[in-house]
Amino acid sequence: MSFLEVLYFIVPSAIFYAAPLIFAAIGGVFSERSGVVNIGIEGIMVIGAFVGIVFNLFTFDVLGNFTPWAALIAAMVIGAIFSLLLAVAAISFRADQTVTGVALNLLGIAVALFSVKMLFDGKGQTDFISERFPRFDVPFLSDIPFIGPLFFQDIYGTSILAIAVAILAWFVIYKTPFGLRLRAVGEHPMAADTMGINVTKMRYIAVMISGGLAGIGGAVYAQTITGDFGHATINGQGFMAIAAMIFGKWHPIGAMGAALFFGLAQALSIAGGSIKYIQDIPPVFLTILPYVITIFALAGFIGKANAPKASGQPYIKGKR
Repeated sequence: MSFLEVLYFIVPSAIFYAAPLIFAAIGGVFSERSGVVNIGIEGIMVIGAFVGIVFNLFTFDVLGNFTPWAALIAAMVIGAIFSLLLAVAAISFRADQTVTGVALNLLGIAVALFSVKMLFDGKGQTDFISERFPRFDVPFLSDIPFIGPLFFQDIYGTSILAIAVAILAWFVIYKTPFGLRLRAVGEHPMAADTMGINVTKMRYIAVMISGGLAGIGGAVYAQTITGDFGHATINGQGFMAIAAMIFGKWHPIGAMGAALFFGLAQALSIAGGSIKYIQDIPPVFLTILPYVITIFALAGFIGKANAPKASGQPYIKGKR
């Protein structure tokens, strides 16, 4: 396999594996920009993966080719509703946001696995879906030499959607009045409150957006990569998304870039065995590569990246 062939294989694979991380990382950006730390992204992705697969299995006879996309919508709605548990505890009751997020992670996998056993006659995982997202070539763009095969041939619609969501999130956060209010409540909620911005309402909206995007990320991962749902379907992807958010300095485009970097590591860990030179590396090293890179990214950038000033701090009206 020549270098060019390796490039044509690895780059599309990296974008493919990065798509779920992009959705979840952008969700984390919305939440933390409002001042709420969402450690529960992993648990919400689990719920999104479960809902996406179950919805796909039970509706493909009716919805046909549209089933995977409808499953994303269902996962988004349920993810947003599930994230309300974090919002109520952390915003209304001012509970510790980190502890609440960890509890959400534990609850997510527990609820999903219990539901699987109830729906599938005591089995520990669902059946495999038959309706998946199709691959396609982007008209005209796929014919461009070098660039076409690299980015626009044999791609998933979810990959395009993930990049579009990142760009849209950048526009919303930095170019709209809503984004200005969102950043204000995350940087200085008291000042925002004195200007008439409802801090509680903005944080609730941000957490629900975060939950909806994390739910989509889980459903994308389950419907494109695993094809079913079990206890190990979402296995650290939520924490990778959080790492991508921090690595990207709480910026949508930065988070997308970091997610693509982690997607490259995942692509190498899964497909590295078919690439010359890389195939000589013991498989266990390739398997742990994404998690090692996550640790190094956090260790190297956690002290250099500045989170929103009010991140993790509950707001009490009238109290300095």
